[in-house]
Amino acid sequence: MSAIAWLSKKLPSGKILCQACAHACKLEEGEVGICGVRKVEGGQLRLLVYGKAAALNVDPIEKKPLYHFLPGTTTLSFGTVGCNLSCSFCQNFEISQFHREGAPLFGRDLPPEMAVELARKYGSRSISYTYNEPVVWFEYSYDTAKLAREAGLRNVYVTSGYETKKATQLLSEVIDGMNIDLKAFSDQFYQKLCGARLKPVLETIEESYKRGIWIEITTLFIPGENDSPEEMAQIASFIASIDTAIPWHVSGFYPTYKMTDKPPTPPETLLRAYEIGRSEGLQFVYVGNFNSPQHETTYCPSCGFAVIERSGYLGERVVNHLQQGRCPKCGTYIPGVWE
Repeated sequence: MSAIAWLSKKLPSGKILCQACAHACKLEEGEVGICGVRKVEGGQLRLLVYGKAAALNVDPIEKKPLYHFLPGTTTLSFGTVGCNLSCSFCQNFEISQFHREGAPLFGRDLPPEMAVELARKYGSRSISYTYNEPVVWFEYSYDTAKLAREAGLRNVYVTSGYETKKATQLLSEVIDGMNIDLKAFSDQFYQKLCGARLKPVLETIEESYKRGIWIEITTLFIPGENDSPEEMAQIASFIASIDTAIPWHVSGFYPTYKMTDKPPTPPETLLRAYEIGRSEGLQFVYVGNFNSPQHETTYCPSCGFAVIERSGYLGERVVNHLQQGRCPKCGTYIPGVWE
C-alpha cells in the first residue's frame, strides 16, 4: 500500500521536493525518486512501500553490527525494497536494487502495529530498520519507531548516512541507535561505486552524534578501492575527531552483485585497519567477518579488562560483565546504551 510521504515540500515550480535524503529529488507528477519507492501521485509525494516488508527476521543486535547497544539481546529487523544508493558491491541487492534490476515492488504486509507486536512476542528489546536504506521509507520507519517507543522498545537505524539534516533531526525524536556506513573517505569512491557523495555522510555522522543518537560506524574494506593505510587513517581520524569512544567496525568484503572481479579482503587488511584505528586514538575497534574473539571483545580503556566477551558467529555467545555500564574491575564507565 502507499501513504503520503510527508517529509517533502511543494515547490513554486509545482514540483515536489523530497526531503528524506541528500539526493533531494525534485519530482513532477508521475515521477519516481532515485530510491524507486517515493513517487508523485495526485500532486503529493507518496511512499509506495508503506507497511510492506521485503525482509523480516529476529537477529542478534550484534549483527547490525552494534556492540555497545543492549548486548546479548535480539532485535526485530525488517526492511522494504528500494535504496537511494546504487552500490556495485551491495549484499542485499535483490531488495535494495529491485528498481534498477527491473523487478516489481514486493513485500509482505507489516503495518507498524504488527511490527511492534512481533517484537514483543519474540522478546526483542528493539526494532531495527535495516536490510535496505531505511531513510527512503522514512515515514513508515518513523511511525513504527514512535509506536515502539511507546511500547518500551528501543529503535535502531542501519543506514548509509545519506539522510538530510531535517530527516536526522526528526529521527532523533524516536531513534536510539544508528550503525552508519562510512564506506570510504573518498568522494570519487562514492560517486564511482555508490552513486552518491561523501560529504552528506560525514554531515549525518556529525549531526546524529550531536542529536544524542548512539552511533557506531562500519567500513567494508574492498581490495584496491578503499583499503590503503592512508585512507584507513583518514577514516579513523575523522571518527576520533568527533569522539574517540565511537565504536568502529572494520569488515571484510566478499565478491557479490556487480563486483565479482575483486578477491575477498585478506585478514591482514582488517588487522591493519584495527591497529590504525587504535593508533588514531579510537578506544573501541572491532573486526568483523574474521571470527576472532580477541578482536570482537570490548576491553575497558582504563584497565584493559574484558568487559564484554563475544565469540561465535554474529554474537552467538555474549558475556556482559558490565555493572550499570561500568567496568567491574576499575569502575570506568563504558559509553553505550546498556538498558
